[in-house]
Amino acid sequence: MDAVHIKETPPSAEQLKELISLSGLEIKKWFNTSGEAYKEMQLKDKLPQMSDDEKIRTLASNGMLIKRPVVTDGKKVTVGYKPEVYEEVWGS
Repeated sequence: MDAVHIKETPPSAEQLKELISLSGLEIKKWFNTSGEAYKEMQLKDKLPQMSDDEKIRTLASNGMLIKRPVVTDGKKVTVGYKPEVYEEVWGS
């Protein structure tokens, strides 16, 4: 497994589009809502009016906006760390 520090190297909008699709999650679930960047950009108020493409471009613009960790094997993706979900998808 390769570790990529998304703070320094955020995924491109195209990569994010693919990861989001594989995850089966709504785009808004990918935002790190407790992070400073999210609060500073006032995204809580802005996200409902944004298109999906705008949301993805916003995520790609700042790795700190993305909920971590993002784990993928190219077929499945999990976002954030919930022990029960992580265990179910990835095993121990």
